[in-house]
Amino acid sequence: MRTQRSVMPWIYFAMLLAGLGGLTKLHAEPTAGQPNVLMIAIDDLNDWIGCLGGHPQALTPNIDQLASRGVLFANAHCASPACNPSRAAIFSGRMPWKTGVWSNDSKKLFQLEPAVKVIPRAFHEAGYRTFGTGKLMHSGEAANRQMFDAHFNVEQRWSPLTKQSVAYTEEELPTKGTQNPIHTLQLQGTEIVLPLNRMPSDRNPQSRDGESFDWGPFDVADADMGDTQITDWAMEQLKAPSEQPTLLCVGYYRPHIPLWAPKKYFERFQGTEIQLPTHLADDLEDLSPSGKRWALEAITAGSHQTVIAHDQWKEAVKSYLACTSFVDAQIGRLIEALQQSSYRDNTWIVLWSDHGWHLGEKQHWGKWTGWERSTRVPLIVVPPLQAGQAYARGITIDQPVSLIDLYPTLTELCQLPAPDDLDGLSLVPLLHGQTHPDTTPAANRRIVTSFDAGNVSLRSQGWRYIRYRDGSEELYDLTKDPHEWTNLIRQTQFQRVIEEMRAAIPAEAL
Repeated sequence: MRTQRSVMPWIYFAMLLAGLGGLTKLHAEPTAGQPNVLMIAIDDLNDWIGCLGGHPQALTPNIDQLASRGVLFANAHCASPACNPSRAAIFSGRMPWKTGVWSNDSKKLFQLEPAVKVIPRAFHEAGYRTFGTGKLMHSGEAANRQMFDAHFNVEQRWSPLTKQSVAYTEEELPTKGTQNPIHTLQLQGTEIVLPLNRMPSDRNPQSRDGESFDWGPFDVADADMGDTQITDWAMEQLKAPSEQPTLLCVGYYRPHIPLWAPKKYFERFQGTEIQLPTHLADDLEDLSPSGKRWALEAITAGSHQTVIAHDQWKEAVKSYLACTSFVDAQIGRLIEALQQSSYRDNTWIVLWSDHGWHLGEKQHWGKWTGWERSTRVPLIVVPPLQAGQAYARGITIDQPVSLIDLYPTLTELCQLPAPDDLDGLSLVPLLHGQTHPDTTPAANRRIVTSFDAGNVSLRSQGWRYIRYRDGSEELYDLTKDPHEWTNLIRQTQFQRVIEEMRAAIPAEAL
């Protein structure tokens, strides 16, 4: 692996007006030769992809191929480990304490700031055509339509079913929280009983809504899945040449729960022993009551206790891997369409996930924690073919970076004006393969991830520090303890590291 160092960010001139009606403004004259951008967003994807080596049974050849063509940021982290705050931060370029989008329960970004100049609006104002499809902002179709010149929306979360079809009837609802939950429906003429994993609902036993903490195969074609349908739409956009530069954003839903996918992606596991994630039985013993609560509460998924009681851990792992392979196949189709299009030689490809996902590590399922499994994300940037050797290719960057860095990176790469209140640093120096001394501020960054007001997690090159709202803390030496099993917060020999981490906490985050 090759570790690069970043530099101080470029300073951008702010555009005069963002405006609620940003997408109705006249186009600026695009600069000759401005590149196109294909942004690929994946929901809830942790490091279980081949190029990051997070799980030995991961099969993601198309994502791995992208990494081999560009720069793989192996130490990238989200601004917040939940969909709403993470995506608001990515598209606005500002941290949660600036936008007010702290959690999935917060108001949506456009409710708080209707005129905010998100990435697609900045590109539109600079003369780009902007297209979006699938899950991009967490706030749904209405918000996505506000961001793009054109947006295609389709059922993704519950595909191959629908939100309406997975709802429990009044008669079925009393079973939802029991050991025998039953919701029946029809799929292509066949009766289906949900949940497939036969587990009771931990989060919403009183709600008629479908239970998403479920997994398993469906005997359907890829075309029945929403993620396939958004790929089809994006591929159609690539067939139409344009004199204007283009921003195309494609948002995949899997491997977000429910972990459903066509059965062919499960078939490779037949006769194969599923490997559980590396874990420690007494991992929570050195945590504060707050740390234990964040681990055990079923906030964004279900409880570890329920998974174990129903002997579903390996089935969940299999389903997550199958869903990841399914999305990888769709990405392969998308990249092939790009390769066959007029955009082939002059397009940046940027692939990211909004946050990670626990599958039983620290007895937690889902996201919304301050640990590595929840904050660490895949991030891959592939230069255009016509850029030649001007940018690095096939290298891995180990320096910690943040998804908040995407906005200033993209505006610099495409020579666009950017808002003057962005929180990230441009990654362009790293994309050039430049090396900088360890004494530069960018080389010694502490990446901040907030998980609701007062809860922060800081990631440096070798350390993880977590502070909860009640003042309790954790410290991990990731060079020796990559699984964060040993909390060092009470060991006096690490006091200097602890004080440096405490000093690096933004006051607004507490």
